[in-house]
Amino acid sequence: MTTQRPVATLHRLRTAALLVGVALALGACNHTRPQQDITGTIPDDYRLRHPIAIQEADQSIAIFVGNGRGGLSASQRAEIVALGRTWMREGTGAIVIEVPSHTPNARAAGDSLREIRSLLSTSGIPSRGVVVRHYQPMDSQVFAAIRVSYPRISASAGPCGLWPEDLGPSVKGKSYLENTSYWNLGCANQRNMAAMVDNPSDLVQPRSEGPAYNERRTTVMERYRAGTGTATTYPDADKGKISSVGQ
Repeated sequence: MTTQRPVATLHRLRTAALLVGVALALGACNHTRPQQDITGTIPDDYRLRHPIAIQEADQSIAIFVGNGRGGLSASQRAEIVALGRTWMREGTGAIVIEVPSHTPNARAAGDSLREIRSLLSTSGIPSRGVVVRHYQPMDSQVFAAIRVSYPRISASAGPCGLWPEDLGPSVKGKSYLENTSYWNLGCANQRNMAAMVDNPSDLVQPRSEGPAYNERRTTVMERYRAGTGTATTYPDADKGKISSVGQ
């Protein structure tokens, strides 16, 4: 009896060690599984991979003024007037004019500032809607310009050109092995759409309907009541035809 107890005890210890080893092996497998499934969380729809974000950003222009200029050119005046008109439509904050100081063109920039403020006032922008700040460029080699900017709601997407995985025949190339969309696909399309949209809110919700054209509606209803055709007739519609084949 005394010789069988150590053998049984040794057998139990071996069984326990085996169970511990299996548990550690299974734990290691469970620990590495999230790392293997990271690429599985990438959506296949490019609109979800590269969503268009609606946010507030600055719309700005630079007015370059030479040392002896002391005024704006015709094209610069047109830019200021156009900026004032767009601010009336889409601006969400004050217009900020940053004027260089302690630079060779500081005096000329000051003279141009008065003209800029006059043009903005002519465009209907109140004086409290314009803020003037002075700045000194960090790099003396960079030409100091007058910066005119205002905040507005804009759309953006990206950045593009990111390649988190191999596209070729590789064990790490999920898009190649599973024939799915790679990460950068559709990013340029989303970025271009965000840059071209006129009103970013159109990407979120439709606009309300505008008023009906009452003059045309009245004409159509009168013809309908009289029993005549309501379609518009264009007498010069056939002038551009060069052939009557198929008629």
